[in-house]
Amino acid sequence: MASVLAQTHADLECLVVDDGSRDHTPEVLAAISDPRLRVLRMDNQGVSAARNLGLAASQGAYLALLDSDDEWLPEKLARQLAFMAEQELAISHTEEIWMRAGRRVNPGARHAKPSGNIFTACLKACVVSPSCILFTRELMERAGPFDPDLPACEDYDFWLRVSLLGPVGLLPEKLTIRHGGREDQLSRRIGNLDLYRVYALLKLLKNAVLTDTQREAAGTVLRGKSEVYLAGCRKRGRQDEAARIETLVADAVSCR
Repeated sequence: MASVLAQTHADLECLVVDDGSRDHTPEVLAAISDPRLRVLRMDNQGVSAARNLGLAASQGAYLALLDSDDEWLPEKLARQLAFMAEQELAISHTEEIWMRAGRRVNPGARHAKPSGNIFTACLKACVVSPSCILFTRELMERAGPFDPDLPACEDYDFWLRVSLLGPVGLLPEKLTIRHGGREDQLSRRIGNLDLYRVYALLKLLKNAVLTDTQREAAGTVLRGKSEVYLAGCRKRGRQDEAARIETLVADAVSCR
C-alpha cells in the first residue's frame, strides 16, 4: 500500500480491502493521512471477493492490483501507462523482481513472461502475476469478475478469460517486487491446486467462445492436469472422487 502512494504518477486512488484481518491492519491504516486512500472492510470471504469489491468500488479508467505481500517500484504506473498509450493496449504486465524469504532469487525459464496473444501460454500455467498488471475498466467489464467459488487458482481462471479478449503487452522492465516464501501465503495453505485448475478449465470449455483450435488445446491441457489430480486420488483410495472428475472431464472434452 505504501508503494502505491509513493508512485511518481500521483493522480490515483488507493483502495485497500481488509478481508477480515485479525492483526493490526485497521490501526496501521487509520494512522495514514492521505486523501487518495480508501479502506473497504468485509468479513473474510477470500481473495476473489476482496478483489471484486475493490474493483467495483474504484473510479478510475485504469485498474491495477497489488497483493498485500508485493510492492511496486515508484515508476511502475507512470512507465506502464505510457507504454500502454504508445502501444494502444488495453492490458499489460511488467517484469518483476523475485524475493523469497528476504533474498533475491532468479525465476526459471518456465516463468518467462509472454506477450501478445497469450491464451496458449495461459493454459499451461498462471503466467501473469496480479501485482504486475494494469488494464482498462472496459476490459474488466468484458472479462467479468474474479470467481469467488474458486478458493485458489482464481487468477489462472481470470487470465484465461482475459487472454481471449486481445493481446497482452509486456513492458520489459522490473517494476514490481514479488515476495514469496511466507507460510501464510495462499498457495501454501490450500492443497489440491490441480483440482482448481481443472475446475477453471471445465468452466472455460463450458462458457467461453473458443475456436476449434483453442478448444482442442484447452481439452488437451485439461486431460493432462486432471490426470495429475486423478493419480493422487487413486493413490489415496479416493475412487469416488476420481470417478467424479473423470466424468466431468469426459463430458467437457466431448462437447463441441
